[in-house]
Amino acid sequence: QVQLVESGGGLVQPGGSLRLSCAAPGIIFSIRAMGWYRQAPGKPRELVAVITSGESRNYGDSVKGRFTISRDNAKNTVSLQMNGLKPEDTAVYYCNVEVFSGLHYWGQGTQVTVSS
Repeated sequence: QVQLVESGGGLVQPGGSLRLSCAAPGIIFSIRAMGWYRQAPGKPRELVAVITSGESRNYGDSVKGRFTISRDNAKNTVSLQMNGLKPEDTAVYYCNVEVFSGLHYWGQGTQVTVSS
C-alpha cells in the first residue's frame, strides 16, 4: 500500500503564507509528475500546481504568481509555497503522484483555511 505523507496545512490570515510538503517514500516506480490539487466544499477538485521529473511546472490560473511548486527527485518529495493567501484558497489540499505507468497516488488531504 503506497501512502503519501502530507504536512503543513492550517489556519492563516489573508495575505499570509503556508508551505505544504508531501513525501512519497513507498513509491519505487519512476515518478513522472508530482503535484497538488484542492477541493473546496461544494466544488470539484481542481489543479493547483504540478511539476514533472523534468522540472516543467504548471499552475492553476487562480494561483499563478502566488504559489510556487518544487520537488526533490532524490527524496521523492514535493513542496508548495503559498504566498498572498486569500479566503478563496480555503480548501482541502491533496498531494498527487503520477508514475510513468500512468497510475496516480493520492494523499489523505490537508486542510488550508484562510480567514481573519
